[in-house]
Amino acid sequence: MGEQKTIKPKAASARVDGRRERSRSSHRRIVEAMMELIAGGDLMPSAARVAEEAGIGLRTVFRHFDDMDSLYGEISATIAERVLPIVIAPYAGDDWRAHIRELARRRVRVFETMLPFRLAANIKRYQSPFLMGQYGQVITIERELVLRLLPAHVLSHRITAEALCATLSFQNWRALRHDQSLSSEEAGTVTAHMVEALIATLPAEG
Repeated sequence: MGEQKTIKPKAASARVDGRRERSRSSHRRIVEAMMELIAGGDLMPSAARVAEEAGIGLRTVFRHFDDMDSLYGEISATIAERVLPIVIAPYAGDDWRAHIRELARRRVRVFETMLPFRLAANIKRYQSPFLMGQYGQVITIERELVLRLLPAHVLSHRITAEALCATLSFQNWRALRHDQSLSSEEAGTVTAHMVEALIATLPAEG
């Protein structure tokens, strides 16, 4: 009988580590390719297009992501990591008007980062329970982040408080940027003007 070859532990470990690194690289390239395609205006890229952009095989895409929803979920997590530091940064002072104005400025940066990806998700959400559920969560969070900055006597003016939520919503930003074709700076100025007009209708104190 011939000699039985044995695999040295270090060599086996190196091969496993190499496969894991290639897998992580492919995973990363798929997500980056999808994000680049969407940011470039292809709001509904196919799996084949993603594979082409990433420079990998179509089977590799489906090996990493069972369906496109899982890929959108990964993108959502990546976007959330980018905008979270802006969202959770503390507000200076204790004046609610200043806080609302600062929130309006922050949302220019947050919504601009999210714009192409939210547009893409909006196209797909009616065919995707995952994206529809995510849409509802984001709307709720956007609204709560406005309402928590308002003191009780302002919250008692429910219509105006809701108008502030609508003004500072992504839907309003999308309308200004996408439907009305305003630049980011112009949309920010319009939003700030709307916020100031609403603030002016509210009492200084209860």
